[in-house]
Amino acid sequence: MILKEFSKYIQSKDNDIISGKITATNILCDWVKLVVYKNPKNNVDKIVHKEIMLCENKVGDYFIVAKSKSGQTLIKALYNYAQSYEHYIMNKWLQDKKASDFRPL
Repeated sequence: MILKEFSKYIQSKDNDIISGKITATNILCDWVKLVVYKNPKNNVDKIVHKEIMLCENKVGDYFIVAKSKSGQTLIKALYNYAQSYEHYIMNKWLQDKKASDFRPL
């Protein structure tokens, strides 16, 4: 159910992934930030609040930290899903492209 909620969020960012504006890892961090910084209203929010902590360093970078062993498993599953989804979107985008569509730098 948590992956389902995250998948809805990341699917809304397809164009940003394709254009290179954002990576799947950044989208994951943004989603965790949205969930953690609001009051938990459903089971997904409650589980994320219980299992995951979001930390920020002095530069403004965020780190997703597990609060428990099951939190580590959850983070790993979310990260793997984000990466595989990004690869899927880029592969789908590249299917109808030819080498001549790209110009050398």
